[in-house]
Amino acid sequence: MHAGDAPQVTGGGPFVWYAAYGTNLSTVRLGCYLSGGRPSGAERRYDGCRDPSPPRDVRPVELRGRLTFAGESSVWGGGMAFFTSDAGGVVHARAYLLRLEQLGDLVAQEVRQPVGADLVLAPDRRPTRHGLSRTYDVLLDVGELDGHRMLTLTGSSVPPAHAPSASYVRTMLEGLADGFGLDADARVAYLASADGVALRWTVPTLRRMLPA
Repeated sequence: MHAGDAPQVTGGGPFVWYAAYGTNLSTVRLGCYLSGGRPSGAERRYDGCRDPSPPRDVRPVELRGRLTFAGESSVWGGGMAFFTSDAGGVVHARAYLLRLEQLGDLVAQEVRQPVGADLVLAPDRRPTRHGLSRTYDVLLDVGELDGHRMLTLTGSSVPPAHAPSASYVRTMLEGLADGFGLDADARVAYLASADGVALRWTVPTLRRMLPA
């Protein structure tokens, strides 16, 4: 995408839904991106957004695609979650209604660039390559909810499969416990079916990591 494809967003920008399918399924974890803090189990403290306001709305959603764990997370260790939209299946996500500026600051923290980078979204809903990272380098448009675009962060290419760390898994299991209508067995089965998980975790070990 070239800079001339869409105007620069200033003054906070429009509202967009950020659809999180990895550790940001946890509202506590997402809060560290917005207002600053260090999530439990993470190796890093986040600075927060220029606008630390909480999401204007939060919804559980289902995305058509595939969940894969791959690469190496410098924050959690082990693989990171990636979303692939051209694969069959259902990916559970939590949609947060944010200002576009907030999403830009979230992306900047995710890829360890200075907070303050504004996003420019392609007007025709093509994938937006924000250019800040070689890992999570794309914002995908995954539909619309209540008149606002819904976007998710992923990679234009997925690294080799790699199992997530225990802290990553626990954070996702905690997030999936809230609002998705999934019992313990369903949460474990969902993660166990994701690409890369079986490289380290069995169903019994995942079950032992469920929050008490």
